[in-house]
Amino acid sequence: MKIVFATNNQNKLDEVKLLIPQHINLLSLQDIGCNADIEESATTLEGNAQLKADYVTTNFGYPCFADDTGLLVASLNGEPGVLSARYAGEQKSSNDNMDKLLTALKDKKSRAARFKTVIALNLEDQRKFFTGIVEGEIIHSKKGTKGFGYDPIFRPNGYNKTFAELSLQIKNSISHRGQAIKQLIDYLESIS
Repeated sequence: MKIVFATNNQNKLDEVKLLIPQHINLLSLQDIGCNADIEESATTLEGNAQLKADYVTTNFGYPCFADDTGLLVASLNGEPGVLSARYAGEQKSSNDNMDKLLTALKDKKSRAARFKTVIALNLEDQRKFFTGIVEGEIIHSKKGTKGFGYDPIFRPNGYNKTFAELSLQIKNSISHRGQAIKQLIDYLESIS
């Protein structure tokens, strides 16, 4: 089975490649000649994931899945949420985003947060969604050099290290994206 993962984020692609079984031929946007920066204009994670999957299926004809992930901080009414990648502006700078979030949390007692990933799958005229959530907290300063996005300031519950300090294997086993990808794989296996 050939399937496209609609992302331009090489870090996401590397994470997912480690999880997808070898008998599933995972293609990137680059592999199919798609150089577009697919618009994420929906107001929900589900909507953005579906926009990206639909773009590939409509324009390139491939079965496709796409994800959208948000970091939701309880004391900030769910911010940055669907705007996580652009929280500090259209430049999509992880450092700027983390700095803005740490500033916003400066006087907050609760630092509880969750990562949520939604995957939209377009396969044989069917649409399916898969969701993964990991609970944790935002620490006070950046720690670790692995990972990407908000990983240096997010510590999952039950761990004393941030996502950026954990190995990719451990992160994948507990993360929001890892959970959603496992559901996707289970579904693909059940229909093949």
